[in-house]
Amino acid sequence: NNSDHTIKRDEFSKSINDYEGLFTGARSGQSTTEESVEQRKARYADMVNHFYNLVTDFYEWGWGQSFHFGPRFHNETFVESIKRAEYYLAARLGMKRGTKAIDVGCGVGGPMRNIAIFSESNIEGITINQYQVNIGNKYNAKHGLQDRCKLNQGDFQELPWNPETFDVAYAIEATCHSPDRVQTFSGINKVLKPNGLFAGYEWVMLDNYDPNNIKHVKIKEGIEVGNGLPTLQHYSHIVECLEKAGFEVLEHRDANEGVHAPNQLPWYETLEGKLSLSGFRMSWIGRLVTHSTVWLLELLRIAPNGSTQVSALLNATALDLVDGGKLEIFTPSYFFLARKK
Repeated sequence: NNSDHTIKRDEFSKSINDYEGLFTGARSGQSTTEESVEQRKARYADMVNHFYNLVTDFYEWGWGQSFHFGPRFHNETFVESIKRAEYYLAARLGMKRGTKAIDVGCGVGGPMRNIAIFSESNIEGITINQYQVNIGNKYNAKHGLQDRCKLNQGDFQELPWNPETFDVAYAIEATCHSPDRVQTFSGINKVLKPNGLFAGYEWVMLDNYDPNNIKHVKIKEGIEVGNGLPTLQHYSHIVECLEKAGFEVLEHRDANEGVHAPNQLPWYETLEGKLSLSGFRMSWIGRLVTHSTVWLLELLRIAPNGSTQVSALLNATALDLVDGGKLEIFTPSYFFLARKK
């Protein structure tokens, strides 16, 4: 019923069915086939746009306006850890008043606004989803940031800006949607000024992942179907693509490398669900309550047909993310810092 939505109410069910059709056989090893992956790459734009039309409201309700994870110390709240992950990128990029930055795959602009407030920089973002642009720019205006923050609709495979427009660039768990990271990173390289820095966090498979282990493959496929990903790659692929795109990779590592250390809370802990008032909606019980509520609203025709299907998709993927984190075969926070050559 949101007037900013770009998808009509009666199109919602068709959209989720079309989306799930791109992942036929997920969690059974069938969506990892070359044919399946290539189909998703070919339909990348439609797939990701479908995905965010369907899940943006769910993400905001359950997670907030920053659609990402972050390493978390034992004495940090969830929100503090999310903001620290964002501020870390700003610090490593040297962002300050007067810096012009691009946020690649900006979602509804939560990180953009946090970083703009923290660094006093000017930031433009790009997202393929018009609905996110509509509400994100309203949030910018609501917080008095419309002069320093702007969301633009577009494809990060084909950035619309002139060469050497930006001082720095960052991407937070976004270019995992890319069907061709060399193309994505090359476009970012092009719009950066000479020696411009690019930093980010990537969703990747880690060294413990075994493609011959069916349990590992099921987890990987579950994460892909629940997050609109063509396929998840090993972290070495990210480094290779950055170098092919004309960057010098200065640093790369898993920001969650101490995920099970005594002084840390695992990045997936919020999904696993220790009950607290602030984190209830993100816990498994909170997700169950939300799912039941969505089912009732759909039954009463308040929510569009297909809403329960989307809720079920996200709940199943939360379990895959937890399993991937526990086994340390997957991380959503593979940090990199690179400089334009």
